[in-house]
Amino acid sequence: MTFAPVPNQDSNAALGSGYTLGHGEGGFVTIQSGGQTRTFVMRLPDNYDENTPYWLSFTFHPKGGNTYGIDNGGLNGYVMAYYGLQRLSNNGAIFVAPDGLGGGWANNNGEDLQFVDDMIQLIEDNYCVDTTHIFAQGFGSGGSMTYALACARAKVFRGVAIYEGGVSSGCDGGNDPVAYWQMAGLEDEVFTVQGAIPMRDRFARNNGCTIPTTEPPRPPKAPPYLNPGGHVCTDYTGCSAGYPLRWCVHQSGLGNAIVDGTGDLFNSCATYPSTCSTTCPCTWVPEDVWQWMNSL
Repeated sequence: MTFAPVPNQDSNAALGSGYTLGHGEGGFVTIQSGGQTRTFVMRLPDNYDENTPYWLSFTFHPKGGNTYGIDNGGLNGYVMAYYGLQRLSNNGAIFVAPDGLGGGWANNNGEDLQFVDDMIQLIEDNYCVDTTHIFAQGFGSGGSMTYALACARAKVFRGVAIYEGGVSSGCDGGNDPVAYWQMAGLEDEVFTVQGAIPMRDRFARNNGCTIPTTEPPRPPKAPPYLNPGGHVCTDYTGCSAGYPLRWCVHQSGLGNAIVDGTGDLFNSCATYPSTCSTTCPCTWVPEDVWQWMNSL
């Protein structure tokens, strides 16, 4: 294993260009997993205490993305690092951003599942982790990887949040319950609502939820070529204790940070980084997911 510092999350510095760690100490980690060299970034909370158990949260990037886009929040900066959850965590969690092979999560022969197992083992061996609160979230291809973890590692992960994911990373097992949050977009032509429904229904059954006789409510489909907005979330009833299922549908297309009323990503003002306000509303997604996680 090798370990190197990563740039301050508020900067655009490249690896190796003079590090200043901020918003929690962090490092770029290289390990061997399944005979391959794999990498990830890990961020510790500010004032990390080795005697305090911390939540552990994994964020999986979309196809063509990378660990740096997750760690620094991309154009939005720190406010959307780790899809906004680091900002909301109040230094209560360790955050991990793994790099997929070839910019994606094909999970050939379970190689990415093995990578996650190896990361968890390494982190638990060296840091104080609350093993009852390990989470995964992902967008696009990263959402597909998160779904694969829900299927194959439900006994390890307390909950998962899937933003526009599919089944391309597989579903080994898929019979155990796990707290489950999923979002789909009516205008998403890649990871469609129809494709997401069987994923949702699998875990509705696993979690012992009452299966509705009709589809849960959705926002109205926006007219073509207009900026869509709006979302509807449904909490399934009758689920086994500790295994809730929350299903959210929005009017927009592919995106992990939709803003109601605009169809824009992250905020309605298109300023980066943004200050959220009544005149410049920000995405509802991080707060919804974080509140849901805190209910577990």
